[in-house]
Amino acid sequence: MAAVLGLIIGVVIGVFVRPDIPIALQPYLPIMVLAALDALLGAARAYFQRSFSDKVFVISFFSNVITATLLVFLGNQLGVGSQLQTAVIVVLGIRIFTNVSTIRRFIFKG
Repeated sequence: MAAVLGLIIGVVIGVFVRPDIPIALQPYLPIMVLAALDALLGAARAYFQRSFSDKVFVISFFSNVITATLLVFLGNQLGVGSQLQTAVIVVLGIRIFTNVSTIRRFIFKG
């Protein structure tokens, strides 16, 4: 729960401080946000399934963000950046919707 609270506090601080993002990182920011959201919802799902682990959450968070960003970066270097970016968005979107539907089932099941 501390990790989720820290993430929420970080987002609130980011909204009010409005940090400058280097131009080189701007194309990758949406992918980073989706990967982070996927890890957060995966953690929420694990919490409802009573299998949440802080270590797994932190490793999942950083590995998702780094892997998704590196895939898009590699796609840009190969000249297929938009296609690979779309593929990463689709995969993360499917994972996000799967986690949300599982969380919804746990909440409404009681």
